[in-house]
Amino acid sequence: MRWNLRAADPAIILELVAGGIPPLIARLLAQRGLRDADQARRFLSPQLAHLHSPYLMRGMRAAVERIRRAIAAKETILVYGDYDVDGTTAIVILKTAIERLGGVCDFHVPHRLRDGYGMKDDVIERAAAAGVGLIVSVDTGIRAFAAAQTARRCGVDLIVTDHHLPESEGVPEALAVLNPNQPGCEYPCKELCGAGVAFKVVQALLEGTPDERLLPSFLKMVAIATVADAVPLTGENRVIAKLGLDGLRDPRNAGLKALIEVAALDVSKRVRAGDVAFRLAPRINAAGRMDVARDVIELFCCNDSGRTREIALKLNQLNADRQQEEKRIIQEACERIEGDAALREAYCMVVDGPGWHRGVVGIAATRLVERYHRPTLVVSIEGDEAQGSGRSISSFHLLEALESCRQVFTRFGGHAHAVGFALPAARVPELRAALDAFARTRLTVADFEPGLELEGELSLDDITPELYQSLRALEPYGVENPEPVFCARGLRLVQPPRLLKEQHVKLRLMVDNGKPGRAVDALGWRMAERLQQDNLLVGDCVDLAFTLDMNEHPDFGGLQLVIEDLQRAGVAAALS
Repeated sequence: MRWNLRAADPAIILELVAGGIPPLIARLLAQRGLRDADQARRFLSPQLAHLHSPYLMRGMRAAVERIRRAIAAKETILVYGDYDVDGTTAIVILKTAIERLGGVCDFHVPHRLRDGYGMKDDVIERAAAAGVGLIVSVDTGIRAFAAAQTARRCGVDLIVTDHHLPESEGVPEALAVLNPNQPGCEYPCKELCGAGVAFKVVQALLEGTPDERLLPSFLKMVAIATVADAVPLTGENRVIAKLGLDGLRDPRNAGLKALIEVAALDVSKRVRAGDVAFRLAPRINAAGRMDVARDVIELFCCNDSGRTREIALKLNQLNADRQQEEKRIIQEACERIEGDAALREAYCMVVDGPGWHRGVVGIAATRLVERYHRPTLVVSIEGDEAQGSGRSISSFHLLEALESCRQVFTRFGGHAHAVGFALPAARVPELRAALDAFARTRLTVADFEPGLELEGELSLDDITPELYQSLRALEPYGVENPEPVFCARGLRLVQPPRLLKEQHVKLRLMVDNGKPGRAVDALGWRMAERLQQDNLLVGDCVDLAFTLDMNEHPDFGGLQLVIEDLQRAGVAAALS
């Protein structure tokens, strides 16, 4: 693995220090693109007042005026969402606000397997027949040109709220389109998730009403979606994530309480972005991946603690089922890749299999990218149809790649690093060849070498509880605000590696300078196989890349290093 040192402008560091920012934090903030002390203070202490005005978003005023008219007239509003964490929480956010303001709200969330992604004509037609005059999409709709025409034909007003990238030819013809990425929208935060855009509608709806004081309570759900959708945790997203995660320490929603309980998440201390990403989000996502996403809306909109507990337990079991299916798909996909040199050496891998669960192929693609460090599409074949998801590496725009061979698809959409699509099964080989050819015009072999971004080098004497506490000001960590990774050189193994639960390891290390010194513990999650391959022995010296963590166990807790990578001492001598 290549170790890279993050660059930082010394002049900016000095300016931040002059503004009262501690030197190490100043360097870390400069590495994250902050330019002055005022930006730094806003970054370190996000506040509700730092949220942008929702009316900076194109289409907001028309959307809010129409929704308010519908609320006043007791007109049924249909919120049309998606089946993942972002889409389901966006439904909950908007539905809760509309009903709080006295409106009548119904919702539609598609079934992943039966309905697929996106807005469907028949749903709009049934809503119109039932007397619905206003449909608001959340986390979907920016490419729903046909659906917009159907709504117009049926006499239904359509408001599209979405964050996905629009088509090059424009946006659907709707009463209003809210998407910070649409042409002509000058909204400052382009990276909101779908629930984030829905939240901006709620912010506008509540503005000037007695319920405006409830705005912070919505941030809990928005924060879950913001973390789960892996949008950059900078700017307004950082405000949402920080305040929302802090709010999760005091959950009031019965469904949220039940979900936290079954996820065994201790919210009495603090809630990290990782707690959402690895505990809460997978259980919410499991409903849409494995069964019916409507359960998520019921979970968060139900006040019966017995029923919410029942739904939360169901989501917990669905997540366990998802894990087993994911394991099976990855095993079969790896066998395909290892057995096919052309597939393994493709610049963009397209791996398909019969009957792979369509709700799990996206997360399987993520795992394969982590393993092979190449853009990867995982495709489920069912009869004559093929549906799949893709994930990418930082240097490759995956949606642009799909647009280069759009003729093979019946539908597709997504982002630079995550896409979903459908196509005839017979055209999968054509897709594989087209994407590999396109990728070879954009990537080099060097792009496939994994890299690790380091903030700098520390000595063991620098690593103190005080340092750890100062770093906590940078949380929550995520995209574009990664947890700081440091390196320490010439550490000697003073005890044999300890194996934990057959897959983790703990090392005891100290500086190899021939003098008595301080020893530290270093924990390597899922690194047992790696350490066995390296055959490290007592007395061996390593250079270590690590993050800092605090083990809060009452008996053997304390500051510990969490291993990101390690190399024989001297191998990583040159940092680029």
